[in-house]
Amino acid sequence: MDQPAGEPTPLDPTRCPRCVYRRELCLCADLDALGPVSTRTRVVILRHYTERTRSSNSGRLAHLAMPDSILHDVSGPDCGPEGPALGDGTWLVFPDGPAWTSAPPVPPKTLVFLDATWRQARRMRQRLPYLRGLPMMALAPVPAAERLRAAPAEGMVSTIEAIATALRLLEGNGPADLLERAFTIAVERAQRAGRRPAAGG
Repeated sequence: MDQPAGEPTPLDPTRCPRCVYRRELCLCADLDALGPVSTRTRVVILRHYTERTRSSNSGRLAHLAMPDSILHDVSGPDCGPEGPALGDGTWLVFPDGPAWTSAPPVPPKTLVFLDATWRQARRMRQRLPYLRGLPMMALAPVPAAERLRAAPAEGMVSTIEAIATALRLLEGNGPADLLERAFTIAVERAQRAGRRPAAGG
């Protein structure tokens, strides 16, 4: 199912239904102050359904910052087999093959990101039929940063970091800088709550 930016997520009443942080740590005003992140490239986030209510889910954060992006939940009992319409010029961002260090000669029209733990993402790549045959964009490693979850291996990054890195490659610093700022705010707010990065990818 596709979710428009800001669609409430069912969870306990102590949490903001939009950003899923505890209400006293809500990110929404800060995200709204950054303004919407607009891109030429269409961004599609395929989120594993178990991520819906996790405050450490950075795919939701990216979607809130990018209201024109598509957030589509997959693999759950209430998630149908159909994927979002992808169209020509769609690439899958996935760490497989040589890393791209400059934009492809014909830039992608759409980028697809898998928003899940690394184990889940590998299964999604194998099992979702509409991903088969897509050209893949592997990204060069980015410097280690404070994160909401511990990376399972060096060079592995969160969904929002992957989106920012790919967009910087295709569109320059503008959208990427705003997404990275949103991520920094989220990490700082989590640290204020005393939370340390949890494993999970």
